[in-house]
Amino acid sequence: MTKSLRLTLSLIFLGLNIATANAQQKPDARVTDLIQAGKVRVGLFPPQYIKDPKTGELKSVWVEVARAFAGRIGVELVLLERPTPPNVVECLKAGECDLVFLPFDARAANVGDFSSPFIQFEYTLLVPAGSAMRAISDADRPGVHIAAVRNHASTITLSRILKHAELVYAETPDPTFDLLRSGHADVMASTRNALLEFSDKLPGSRVLEDHYGANLNRVVVPKGHTERLAYINEFVEEAKASSLIQKAIDRAGPRGITVAPPGDSN
Repeated sequence: MTKSLRLTLSLIFLGLNIATANAQQKPDARVTDLIQAGKVRVGLFPPQYIKDPKTGELKSVWVEVARAFAGRIGVELVLLERPTPPNVVECLKAGECDLVFLPFDARAANVGDFSSPFIQFEYTLLVPAGSAMRAISDADRPGVHIAAVRNHASTITLSRILKHAELVYAETPDPTFDLLRSGHADVMASTRNALLEFSDKLPGSRVLEDHYGANLNRVVVPKGHTERLAYINEFVEEAKASSLIQKAIDRAGPRGITVAPPGDSN
C-alpha cells in the first residue's frame, strides 16, 4: 500500500469517526425545547423529598430520577418545592414545571400526559402503641377517626372504600401526623414509605402489613408534549431495565418503595 493511499484511507476513517461522534452528540429533537432552555424544572411535594437541615439538599428516588434525566439530556436540574399535589399540578398547568411525578388519576388528567410507571408503593395505615388494629378492616368502624392528607392519592383511594370510619384532614403530611400524635385521630393513612418515616417518631407505633391500594408513580408532562413524553417513556423503561431506579432507591430511599414492572399494564 502506497503512502498516499494510506493517508487517504486514514483521512476517510477520521472523517467517519468525526461523523459518528457528531451523530452521537446531536441533541434529540424530542427534547429540543428543554435543551435550548438549558434546564429542566421539576415540581416535587412532600413526601417526594427529604431536605437536609444543614445543606438544604433534597434527597429521594424522585430527586435521583430527575437528576438522571437532566444529566441524560445535558441540562441543569431545577427542583421546585411545592407543598401539596394540587400545587404541582398548578405548576404544570401554568407552564412553570416541565415535569412532575404523580399516579394516573383525575388531579392532572386534564393538564398532563403520563409516562409508564417507574416506582410503586402501597397505601396503608400507621397505628399508635397499644392499638389492637391488625388490618385495614379493623380501622373501618364507627367512631374511628383516620388522619389523612387532603387531596392525596392515598386519601382519595381510602375515601372510596370506607363505610364507617371518619376521615380527619390536614393539608400536608406533618400536620396530619400531628393529628395522630396528639390523639385527634386514631390512625393515620398514607403511603407505606411516608408512614415508615413517621413511625420512627412515634415510639411503639406500627405500620400495618395490610394495604388498601397502591400508587404507580409516573412522570407527567404538560398536555400535548407528545414527543417529550415519548422520550421520557424510553428513559423510564431503560432506567428500570438498567437498575438505575433500583440503585436510586437503595441510595436515596425512602423505604417501602419498589421498582415498577416493565411496560405499562395498569
